[in-house]
Amino acid sequence: MRFLLGRLVSYIAVIFFGITAIFFIPRMLPVNPVEAMLGRMMSQGAYMQEDQVKALREVFSDAFGLNGSLSSQYFGFIKRVLLTQDFGPSLAMYPTPVKELIGQALPWTFGLLLSSVLIAWIVGNALGLLIGALPNRKLSRVLEGVAIVFYPIPYFILALVLSILFSFVWQVFPLTTTVRGTGWSWAFMGSVIYHSILPAASIVAVTFGWWMLSMRALTETLLDEEFVTYARLKGLGNRRIILRYILPNTLLPQITFLALQLGLMFSGSIVTEIVFNYPGLGSLIYTAVLQGDYSLLMGAVSLSIVAVATTTLLVDLLAPLIDPRIRQK
Repeated sequence: MRFLLGRLVSYIAVIFFGITAIFFIPRMLPVNPVEAMLGRMMSQGAYMQEDQVKALREVFSDAFGLNGSLSSQYFGFIKRVLLTQDFGPSLAMYPTPVKELIGQALPWTFGLLLSSVLIAWIVGNALGLLIGALPNRKLSRVLEGVAIVFYPIPYFILALVLSILFSFVWQVFPLTTTVRGTGWSWAFMGSVIYHSILPAASIVAVTFGWWMLSMRALTETLLDEEFVTYARLKGLGNRRIILRYILPNTLLPQITFLALQLGLMFSGSIVTEIVFNYPGLGSLIYTAVLQGDYSLLMGAVSLSIVAVATTTLLVDLLAPLIDPRIRQK
């Protein structure tokens, strides 16, 4: 019970301080969302008298929670978020609620990054286990060289390169995401998969290298452990030693970091989504920053904070079940 309560207190503290930071940081931006919205309305030819502008300013300030002092805005924001999860209407797409915009973008980011992270994790760990357990094989040296080449490349640079090669030079994939079909028809799902290939490839190609190198390091460390030496002296084959002795002891740190990655995916790979015009949470955050959309920015980033905190809590609670050494401690 003491272990559980300690983790729950940390979980609540992380979410509270994270959401508090998200409330104050957008207010430091040099953009006033209400004035920006009024400016756009007037630039489109809308003529309003002074009293009408003042009334609209009051309506928009109330809708975006900007009335009153900073402290009253903060407590009102915390009350709305904790009790109703209501972030108000979006400025960029007024009067659409932020919850609706996040609900539309979340499946795109979830589908793209969940599949990309899991593919990179499985492939990277499998190859890292191979090159770590069999370091003298020619194939192991080749795979290690591939991982070293791809690992330092920023994912947005690789996204730009893939976009130029396969959308301009060889027009294999479209430059922007335009989904066909409706609902969950085969045409719709096929179109989503087709438009997700390049963004997913840019994420997988970069992240699998880190998984491979980290798994190789863990495996090489375990090769000198006494229980592995004892298994060799017993005459066990390489396959049994790798799968039954080395793999279980390398999975805990990899599973822990995988959980953190799954939490971070809710914030989206912002640059990748922008490059490929992918309609996920990353694109929403980018739009919110450009237009000073406090509500949309706070809603999207708050979701990421809760996701990271939740996955971290789940890992803390599951770790004793995965590793008996932690349970014994």
